[in-house]
Amino acid sequence: MRKLVFLFALLVSTISLNSQELNCLVTVNFDQIAGSNRQVFTTLQKQLTEFINQTKWTGRNVKTEERIDCAMTIIVTAREDNTFTATLQVQSSRPVYGSSYGTPVLNLKDNDFTFKYNEFDPLIYNKNAFESNLISTIVFYAYTIIGVDADTFSEFGGETELKEAQNVMLQAQQSGLSSWQNVVGKQNRFLLIDNLLSSKLKTYRNAMYDYHIKGLDNFANNKDFGKQAVEDAVLSIENIYNKTVGNFLIRMFFDAKADEIVSIYSDGPKTKNADRLTTSLRNISPNNNSKWRNIE
Repeated sequence: MRKLVFLFALLVSTISLNSQELNCLVTVNFDQIAGSNRQVFTTLQKQLTEFINQTKWTGRNVKTEERIDCAMTIIVTAREDNTFTATLQVQSSRPVYGSSYGTPVLNLKDNDFTFKYNEFDPLIYNKNAFESNLISTIVFYAYTIIGVDADTFSEFGGETELKEAQNVMLQAQQSGLSSWQNVVGKQNRFLLIDNLLSSKLKTYRNAMYDYHIKGLDNFANNKDFGKQAVEDAVLSIENIYNKTVGNFLIRMFFDAKADEIVSIYSDGPKTKNADRLTTSLRNISPNNNSKWRNIE
C-alpha cells in the first residue's frame, strides 16, 4: 500500500514539474460579423485554448502554480469564406513576491492579423516551415510571452524563448505578409522581436528585470527600496529613446505599466529622483501626460 501511495505521489509530482507554461484565456469576439454560421468562432476559440494551454513550449520544469497568466483576445472584423481579418490583443502578468498582486508585463495590440481557418482544422506548428498565419502568429506570441516573463525573473532569462519567436518570424517571412516584414516605420511582429533581441536596446530588458526583481518584489520587505528601484528602472528606459523608429519598446512598456507607475508614485514619500522621473515620463511617453499629472 505504501508503495502504491509513493508511486502515486511521484506521478503527481512529475506531472506538476512538467506542466505547460501558459495559463491563457482565449477569446474570439465575432460581434461584428453578421450571419447564422457562427459556430466556427466557438470552435476556433476552443481549439486555440487547447492548443496554447496544452502545448509544452519549453524544456523548463514548470509547476502548475508557476504557469504564466495571460490572455489572447481575437476580435474578428471581417470574414470572407475561410479568410478572417482581425485584431489580436495579447496580455500577460506575473505575480509579485509577498503579495496577491499580479503585475502586467505585456499589453500588446496587433492590428494586422489575417488568417485562413476551416472549422476543425488541426492546429499543428512546424518550426521549420511556414504553414499557417494563424498558427505562426499564436506561436510567436506564446514564445514572446514566455520570453518577456522570464526576463522579469533573471537577466536576459528569456533569450531562448525570444529566439524561438524570432525563428517563427523568419519562417513566416516567406508568406510575404507585411506583419512579418522589415518595413520602415511599421510597428509589427518583425520590429517587436528585432527590438527585443537588439544589442543596442538591451537596456529595455535590463529595466524589466530591475523593475520587477529589484523593485516590485522588494515592496513587501522594503517599500522605500523597491520604489526607488522601480524609479531607477523607469528612468533607464530613457536611454533607448530615439534609438529606434517609433520607440516601439517604450510604447510597449507604458502600455503595460503606465497605470501601475501612477499608482506607485501617487502617494507616499518622494524618492530621490521624483522630479526627474515626471520630467522623463512626459518626455518619452507624452501620450500618457493626462496620467502623469496624477503623480505627486
